[in-house]
Amino acid sequence: MSRFALLCLIFPAFAPAARADPAAPVRSVLSVGCTVRDLDRSVEFFSGVLNFEKIAGGEDAGPEIERLVGVFGARIRAATLKLGDERIELTEYLAPEGRPIPVDSRSNDLWFQHIAIVVSDIESAYRHFRKFNVRHASSGPQRLPDSNPNAGGISAFYFKDPDGHVLEIINFPPDKGDAKWHKPAAGRLFLGIDHSAIVVKDTEASLKFYRDQMGLKIAGTSENFGTEQEHLNNVFGARLRITSLRSPEGSPGIELLEYLAPGNGRAFPADTLSCDLWHWQTKLRISEARAASEALTNFRVPFISGTVATKSSSFGPDTGFMVRDPDGHALWLYQPK
Repeated sequence: MSRFALLCLIFPAFAPAARADPAAPVRSVLSVGCTVRDLDRSVEFFSGVLNFEKIAGGEDAGPEIERLVGVFGARIRAATLKLGDERIELTEYLAPEGRPIPVDSRSNDLWFQHIAIVVSDIESAYRHFRKFNVRHASSGPQRLPDSNPNAGGISAFYFKDPDGHVLEIINFPPDKGDAKWHKPAAGRLFLGIDHSAIVVKDTEASLKFYRDQMGLKIAGTSENFGTEQEHLNNVFGARLRITSLRSPEGSPGIELLEYLAPGNGRAFPADTLSCDLWHWQTKLRISEARAASEALTNFRVPFISGTVATKSSSFGPDTGFMVRDPDGHALWLYQPK
């Protein structure tokens, strides 16, 4: 298959839902994953620095994997890691090798995505990172001001993994965040994943997809600006409309980040493939993959793959498919066996 033909498969035109009923109701966000250059190096970083535990892994190739990830000739190594109740999936493409994250990527570019890792103490976590020479994305930990009623008192810090993926640590004050993050930590510094954040161009367009088509619920909103937000995102003049979405089973959630300013974030590259290192995928558990695929086809959702039943040693036996949201972020709709 030519690269042009593959891109036509990946990025057909997007159209909003024609009805209010969810086309593919999501039960839970099962995991969030990203493509890495060296799986062993990434597993060492997430386990050695962030206390994730590797719980599964394997190597796969063949037509089922090619169809699922939308990449011809794919041979992958993958690992599933766990922190608290949440999971991430790291995927290395032995073939074909994808492109690196652009060195001039900014937090307001539409390909931006991260996971927010909850910590019991933000300053202790930051000192821990300095011992490991972890790369900064923020200038330092930031505490959002109390003048922001929906976000005041939240502390956060952006940093980078070995491939340049931006990650976040976050700490919630007693009156904010899920109740699970306020249970005794028993000496643990890293507790779990609260959400994955994605930059979107238009919140209302994204809600037509995530809320109206996928059935996620709005759990909270805020508008963040000021020097703390600017230094957290490392974007001068940052003013964000933030919408938190949750599935019926709670965390991790999906957080929509719309930059009201500055308006110069770049579009998701139209020729993106799953082997490119800026590729993230959010794995959503649904009840019936084929019915969901048919429903989303009727809504003209951009597909990366058709419905695939795999016996993957990397991902486990399941049935599912990948689509893209209105801005290009990849979602893996997954029916467990």
